[in-house]
Amino acid sequence: MEKSKNLVLDVEESPKKLHEWLLFSIQHVLAMLVACITVPLLTGLPVAATIISAGIGTSIYILMTKGKSPVFLSSSFAYISPMISALAVGLIGGATGMNYLAVIIGMIFVGIVYCVFALIIKKVGTAWLNKILPPVVVGPVIMVIGLSLAGSAITNITSASVSNSPTYNWVALLSGLVALFATAIASHYGKKMIKLIPFVIGMGCGYIFAVVMTLIGYYGCGNSYFNVVDFSAFINIFSKENFGLASFINYKLFIPNDPESFIFLRFEEIAKFDWATIGTVALLFIPVSLVTMCEHIGDHENLGNIIDRDLLNNEPGMARTLSGDGIATAVSGVLCGAANTTYGENVAVIGMTRIASTNVVLAAAILSIVIGFFTPFTALLQTIPAAVTGGVSLILYGFIASSGVKMLINEKIDFNSQKNIFIASAILVSGIGGLAFKFGDPSSPVITITSVAVAMILGIVLNVILVDKKENNKENENNEVIDSIETK
Repeated sequence: MEKSKNLVLDVEESPKKLHEWLLFSIQHVLAMLVACITVPLLTGLPVAATIISAGIGTSIYILMTKGKSPVFLSSSFAYISPMISALAVGLIGGATGMNYLAVIIGMIFVGIVYCVFALIIKKVGTAWLNKILPPVVVGPVIMVIGLSLAGSAITNITSASVSNSPTYNWVALLSGLVALFATAIASHYGKKMIKLIPFVIGMGCGYIFAVVMTLIGYYGCGNSYFNVVDFSAFINIFSKENFGLASFINYKLFIPNDPESFIFLRFEEIAKFDWATIGTVALLFIPVSLVTMCEHIGDHENLGNIIDRDLLNNEPGMARTLSGDGIATAVSGVLCGAANTTYGENVAVIGMTRIASTNVVLAAAILSIVIGFFTPFTALLQTIPAAVTGGVSLILYGFIASSGVKMLINEKIDFNSQKNIFIASAILVSGIGGLAFKFGDPSSPVITITSVAVAMILGIVLNVILVDKKENNKENENNEVIDSIETK
């Protein structure tokens, strides 16, 4: 295939120098890292296992897609509610443990659903999907994917990570702005390597600024307002009580019967399992899997536009991308990591750097596995303030939204058409406004369909029921009469 003129490195190409390869890969790891570790922190799943699962899942996906799609998979926010609910399913009496087996079974269900749909698509093709998901639907949904995360980015950039600091913190905000401007300047003015790793530079500058302010203002002057970096996670692993081999290599993560292991817990001691329980788990995960398939399609459409390839209809094809995503999620569940999904942040990295090499993404996946076992690094990652990642996210999320606008322009969508206006309006307002479908008790819903998915569903339904009008000759004659009257 002819190389795209818009790319520095195309899908099949690789960096010529090892240090370039490493830096490009680190950038992908940094882009996915915050969202990756946020999900396990919110659900109670192990952070290290989730980072490792992201790397293994991405490797499986690249293998399944024959190296034709540079997509990074990591933990999905859509499954937060099902995972939290599943961890409490079937607990015996007053058991206080977490039912990891329920999460494992739930994510295996997700993998099965993805593979079933992949088989259907392989048999009947994707023409029916193209009809219900035209650019006028996908473009605004991509915009929503980026803009719906805007609130999260603003919350992160204005808040200190440390509990005893003020909710709105100018030191945190300045740290995020340093990261933002450093990223933009590196990308716009940088030469050679600097231009290709703007996110590494941006997060590095923001982190250094935050660390300096914390060391001087908090540890030096005792002012808690400057305490924006929490070093406790890193300090604890080297304390007298915890120091040992595990301070360097997280070898206990998958050891049978070890009290610190997650995957080999004695599930029968805290929870029961019968067909009713399995049915409950299925109802938690399967509906959400149908939703994340929509996000899967949107991210692949977006990436395809950036790299000038149709990833869903040509190589590797939706049958392969769906099955790769589904199997990766099932494996992640077995490893007690969070459910995987395609990451728009990494798509944005490819769009800004114009490096679409699948081998770079594969190296990032391997790096993710390695750092998941390296205790000091995972501990250090937990010290990066949310404000720093929030600053970088302002660019990343905005780039995702801009990609949706670009799709509408490239496809020449006519917004003089009322049908297109209705579809785009419903998608944008419901998605950005945060409209979610909740089933069960609204205060503690059993199933929640996220706003991005709801926006896509509304767009699909409107596209189906609003049939394009075909003007006949009589209508044309009437229009001519009206025009002549208005002229007079």
